[in-house]
Amino acid sequence: MTTMNTKAQVSLPSDSEVEVTRDFRAPRTLVWQAHTDPKLARRWLVGYPGWSMTVCEMDARPGGKYRWRWRSDEDGVEFGFLGEFKEVDKPALLSHYQYYDPGNFDSAMPLDNPCKIRNSFIETDGITTLTTRMDFGSKEARDAAVSTGMTDGMEVNYEGLDRIFAEQQGK
Repeated sequence: MTTMNTKAQVSLPSDSEVEVTRDFRAPRTLVWQAHTDPKLARRWLVGYPGWSMTVCEMDARPGGKYRWRWRSDEDGVEFGFLGEFKEVDKPALLSHYQYYDPGNFDSAMPLDNPCKIRNSFIETDGITTLTTRMDFGSKEARDAAVSTGMTDGMEVNYEGLDRIFAEQQGK
């Protein structure tokens, strides 16, 4: 039986990179779909309680654009991300450039250069391992992004994705 990483495993493979690995009890086609279908992404890519995803647009093809935006239900503060898909190899690989859009949210996230993100999806015995490698271009930009609690927020979203997969599989 395959052992699962049911929580995001975070490493810093270089001075500019963060790698997050997480397992899901779901076929990789479903994990892939959750990362490329805006209707499904809106159900799990919601962040912490008290935030709403107000924009979720994705055209998952090489050269296709995407835009995500969140709003605090309490005070209306907003932020988001936007970018362009570079590699799309369904259901194995998805890479994109991502720019931070601070909206009216005060954050330490870097603004100047895009973060290069590469998602790989590998399935073994019905468990899909998602590995996300993010290259921020510099140690300073990486450290600023990590300081926001970014990887904790990723795990909050992944727990929501676990619930969706359990529902889809009748568990």
